[in-house]
Amino acid sequence: MNKKTPLLVLTSLVLSAGLLSACGSSETSPAAQPSTDKNVHFLYNFSTNSLDPHVDSSYVPLRAGITETLVRLDEDNLTVAPWLAESWESEDGQHWTIDLRDDVTFQNGKPMTGESVKASLERALTESAAIQNALKIDTIEAEGDKLEITTTQPFPEFASELVNPNTAIIDVSEPDIVNKPIGTGPFKLTSFTPGSKLALDRYDEYWDGASPLDSVTFSFNEDANARTLALQSGQVDIVYRPEVESLESLKAIDGMTVESTSTFRVHQMTMNMQRESIKDLNVRRALDALIDRQGIVDTILLGHGESAIGPFLPSLPFAPTYDKAASQSGEEAAVNYLKEAGYTLQNGVMTKDGKPLQLTLLTYSARADLPLIAQVFQSDAKKIGIDVQIRQIDTPEDYMASNRDWDIATYSNLTAPRGDAGYYLNATYHPKGALNFSGSEDPELTAIIDELNLTVDPEKRAELAEKAANYVHDNVLNSFVLHPGTIVAYNGKKIKNWVTTRSEYYMITNKLDVM
Repeated sequence: MNKKTPLLVLTSLVLSAGLLSACGSSETSPAAQPSTDKNVHFLYNFSTNSLDPHVDSSYVPLRAGITETLVRLDEDNLTVAPWLAESWESEDGQHWTIDLRDDVTFQNGKPMTGESVKASLERALTESAAIQNALKIDTIEAEGDKLEITTTQPFPEFASELVNPNTAIIDVSEPDIVNKPIGTGPFKLTSFTPGSKLALDRYDEYWDGASPLDSVTFSFNEDANARTLALQSGQVDIVYRPEVESLESLKAIDGMTVESTSTFRVHQMTMNMQRESIKDLNVRRALDALIDRQGIVDTILLGHGESAIGPFLPSLPFAPTYDKAASQSGEEAAVNYLKEAGYTLQNGVMTKDGKPLQLTLLTYSARADLPLIAQVFQSDAKKIGIDVQIRQIDTPEDYMASNRDWDIATYSNLTAPRGDAGYYLNATYHPKGALNFSGSEDPELTAIIDELNLTVDPEKRAELAEKAANYVHDNVLNSFVLHPGTIVAYNGKKIKNWVTTRSEYYMITNKLDVM
């Protein structure tokens, strides 16, 4: 399972060569072009063609230090912490008062005021149905540095939803938000080449203290091998998610630092509940039983992760304790579930009513392990007569939301980026959820989520989250494969104060420096 086929290796090398040159563009190498500027070159694994922070699903403006949100996640305590907002309060969970910092300016020099924040939030609500559904805002009033926000219903977790990068505060009066958003962060955008890179300069008037760096280059490359080669050659300083197979060779390089950190992410197999075969619970149970979770962790991630039963890391307070002994897995279990669904194995083909069981499996290359997981699943399914056709797509969110011509999909999701279960459950299983690609509309589960949204007490919220997660597990609304570690490699002789965050939100900060 950990061996690439010759075709895959050849394809990877071809892509690597092309994408490596794209990462370097037409620039000469740093060694050939010495500079007195303190610059960091960061290479990310997802590209974007738009920097509109209210709709960009790659969250690049926030990750690159251009934008900020009203609140942020304190990852040590799993609590919401002040950022552009100094404080917030609500007595009934529906009427909220938010006090803004009074010393913040946008990167064009304009002061951040209650009116500018209101305008930014209103634009986010207009541009993104997902933000509308997440925030549930009815009205916003601004006076000085204070906001009065009323939600459409009591919503105790409203403040935690403001961690969402798509709620970032920008100056909406600027003419080209797609290509040059003006935020409040430590770095201002100087140029953007869609799908390739951003050039950023320090914003000297940054409210939390100017960065010690002069500039940052934020590049994209969706090929893991190419990212590794770019780091090894010195073209870049920090690489997000290098190729797993390269980690030992990277560690052997003098001064190279490789970090692997557990995150709030899960790799899952999304089920399209609108497809006839997938509607059958026993078919979903069979597909779930076929997933060799530990084998995938050991051979594809080389141990940099842990197998998953549900969406949440077991260490989180709202993660259920599953009875692993009660879970049936393997080929025999899968065949038995399919028999319950009316399928029989005839001449090596799993059939029902004379029709073979054929499935279309979506995957995408920006997360290098997902296509490999898809190939392993395809191979294991073939052993029991299921024909799985793998289809590569570019932007999974766009494709799955707009097309229903697929059965299952490998997908990677942050399940607790706000330190709470509500985000994932609302986004993925509520009928109005922005990430409800399975098309799930289950009244019983929706009722649990709706009750969670109205609940303040942490212990009661944890109980409801467990109940929802157990319901998802018992009904196999999606299958969960593993919790990957976030791997970052960087030049330890140059880079100072890099932090690999669990939320994956906060990357280029005003603390990042060079030796």
